[in-house]
Amino acid sequence: MSHWFASLPLTANLALFIGAAVVVWIAGTRLSRLADAIARRTGIGQATLGVLLLGGVTSLPEIAVAGSAAWAGNGPLAVNNLLGGFTMQVAILALADAVYRRGALTTAVPDPVVLLQGTLGIVLMSLIVAAVAVGDVVVMGAGLWSWAIFAAFLAALRMLAQAEGSLDWEVMGEPPSEDLPDVETPDYDTAGLVLRTAAVAAAIFLSGWLLSTTAESLAETTGLGQSFFGAVFVAIATSLPEVSTVVAAMRLRRYVMAVSDILGTNLFDIALILVVDLAYAGPAVLNEAGSFSILAGVLGIVITGIYLAGLIERRDPAVAGIGFDSIAVVVTYLGGIALLFTLR
Repeated sequence: MSHWFASLPLTANLALFIGAAVVVWIAGTRLSRLADAIARRTGIGQATLGVLLLGGVTSLPEIAVAGSAAWAGNGPLAVNNLLGGFTMQVAILALADAVYRRGALTTAVPDPVVLLQGTLGIVLMSLIVAAVAVGDVVVMGAGLWSWAIFAAFLAALRMLAQAEGSLDWEVMGEPPSEDLPDVETPDYDTAGLVLRTAAVAAAIFLSGWLLSTTAESLAETTGLGQSFFGAVFVAIATSLPEVSTVVAAMRLRRYVMAVSDILGTNLFDIALILVVDLAYAGPAVLNEAGSFSILAGVLGIVITGIYLAGLIERRDPAVAGIGFDSIAVVVTYLGGIALLFTLR
């Protein structure tokens, strides 16, 4: 199918890319409002919804892209898309900080579950880096490391579900995001919420796949290596759902939900390594990765760690309303992209 898009004129691919981006943006914005309505109706916390609903749904484009790349025999592209997406999505929080513009965003996220989400993301990404460094062996159609990483992901989800509302931490001096004034959100019955959420998820899945496919066709003539392309351009394209949902959640003043969307999506993206490995016909897919993937994974760990430091400190100063931690993340991310370019 990607070959069919490659045969289209540049203007046709560009038009399809822009159209898909518009659909993703509208669907992502709608998803945040639906998630807020679900939180009100069910009483589920913003952090849990951010992981399970926003994180799961906005991971759908990565499923389509990474799965199809692995099925087509392009294991490195699939792996680097997931690793690059992890890092790109954390960098999106800097955009959320720019939308917030009342000081550092990390001072407005008092839920300790968010700290747990970020920490678990670092642990899972560290397992991928270790797997690439030491090598993998195939067991039941996928690498042993891939199975172990997926098992760790399931354990992380269970830990997060148990942690909601039960962590013995109390943040002083800042009201929870849930206590902010009400914002107008959809008022549907439960069946209506489920059906509309499913429709939005389908739109994000199809449009996200179209985004990445047309982006690949648009970039084919640039001469960039597949690893760099997967970690940067495809990752940016498949991260557009996160951008729209995060910006919408910020405008709803659901700050915990916005940050949990990013950290939750990253957990799902790491779990997709097993899907990629099962779809890949070659050896264990992490054996196809190398120093480029290790650097991409370490970059994701570093910028997640920067935000965790800001969330723990909660006194992060700001420049023009944007936190120092967000500025540090942007500088680190751009520097990491420059290093990745040398390894393409």
